[in-house]
Amino acid sequence: MENIIEIKNLVKQYKELKAIDDLSFEVKKGEILGLLGPNGSGKSTTINCILSLLNYNKGTIKIFGKEMKPNSYDIKSKIGVVFQDVSVFEELTVYENIDYFCGLYIKDKNTRKKYVEDAINLVGLSEFKKFYPKKLSGGLLRRLNIACGIAHKPELIFFDEPTVAVDPQSRNNILDGIKKLRDNGATIVYTTHYMEEVELLCDRVIILDKGTVLASGTTDDLKDLARIEEKVTVEVNDLDSKYIENIKSKENVDDVIYDGNTLLITFIEGKNNLVDMIDYLKKESIKYNKIYSERPTLNDVFLELTGKELRD
Repeated sequence: MENIIEIKNLVKQYKELKAIDDLSFEVKKGEILGLLGPNGSGKSTTINCILSLLNYNKGTIKIFGKEMKPNSYDIKSKIGVVFQDVSVFEELTVYENIDYFCGLYIKDKNTRKKYVEDAINLVGLSEFKKFYPKKLSGGLLRRLNIACGIAHKPELIFFDEPTVAVDPQSRNNILDGIKKLRDNGATIVYTTHYMEEVELLCDRVIILDKGTVLASGTTDDLKDLARIEEKVTVEVNDLDSKYIENIKSKENVDDVIYDGNTLLITFIEGKNNLVDMIDYLKKESIKYNKIYSERPTLNDVFLELTGKELRD
């Protein structure tokens, strides 16, 4: 597939600190790329360099096959950016805000009117066209922020934490809208600390830390990197510590955590771990409320690679 973004050997240094260290990756046409990393990993710096909002020391950045520069207005007109902080005009209505931002790129009034209506429908703000921002809930404000960033129908869109602190309805609306943008041909770079969003949306994921790529691939590819093979969770009351130590001693067990009434066992390998655990509990006459098995999550992989929570 065609590369929409190509980054090669990018270096950004602040005195002694290398915020980006020989970074190279590409973004394919029509994909949603998840860009993940803990605070200080270089995500924001990378995006600001890509958008030519920040000078860098070495390397090359190409967008749509052309070198990206501060005055590359032909490239910038094809890019939409939705930052985490909501940036709209309080004195303008929902419709007027979207129309203003769309008008920065689309001069024809008839075309702009259609684009504005399309953006309003995409984010579900049809009933709020005449509302001022101060009358909108947090979720509706986020939707307005998105509409303002994508109303000119950009070919490449950057989303930075677009669902932070929104209600479930708005969150689902935003995620559905992002899928529709991809289905309509947009290429998307997406940052979030919600791993379930990454698994739901992203075609490919890059994990950054200390300005370099730790891992990249599909979510399944990344899960295959996990040291653990399976997790078994048991809801059990008042479990004696001797049973915990017994389980820990099993050859294929990586770790055992008993917190409250939840027993979490992680296994390095094995295909019958759940059955074996059920047999063990039955043999020891241990009564439990629920038991289930699951594969390592993307969050498990992230913690293994970075040693940090995504919210750090």
